[in-house]
Amino acid sequence: MASAVVSQQRVEISNKHGEKLVGVLHSTSSNNLVILCHGFRSTKDEKTILNLTAALTRDGMSVFRFDFAGNGESEGEFQYGNYRKEADDLHAVVLYFKERNFKVSAICGHSKGKVEFRVTEDSLMDRLTTDMLAACHAIDKQCRILTIHGSADEIVPSEDALKFNELIPNHKLHIVEGADHCYTAHQELLASLVLEFIKSNQVAAE
Repeated sequence: MASAVVSQQRVEISNKHGEKLVGVLHSTSSNNLVILCHGFRSTKDEKTILNLTAALTRDGMSVFRFDFAGNGESEGEFQYGNYRKEADDLHAVVLYFKERNFKVSAICGHSKGKVEFRVTEDSLMDRLTTDMLAACHAIDKQCRILTIHGSADEIVPSEDALKFNELIPNHKLHIVEGADHCYTAHQELLASLVLEFIKSNQVAAE
């Protein structure tokens, strides 16, 4: 398969808090768009995000990678554990592209970065009071979810992924043997697993 022709465009999107979110749109001829979300203390320019972008666009999919508020180039202040704020950011991004007739998928990646952050009382309480069981049960059963987790993850234990697999309906789990939190030696496998899942999801939707 010949590589797709890809154009890049810097995009700025405002969230509901009036903060400017900065991202890069990698456009192919397809209106199937994958949104890549960086993980904790990371940015849109992290190695895993860039590798996934390359793999997905090579296969003809359009990709948008962006910085959550308070990270990278985006405005705002990052606060530890403020999941609701990240959800607001993602909602703004999805709405922006749906209004432009893209078919949107969202992929989340986790990795360490070097972004400084601060812990506030509000953000700490937000994290401590998050009911993960209720959150898992609230996921629509029609929503297909893929979790990829390294067996040698030194930050988040793989047992967490196994628990999610028990609780979340329509969930697929892949444990990558020997992979660390950043998939340092498993970048190619990570990209292939993500690509395979997205393709199967598109077929299921047809």
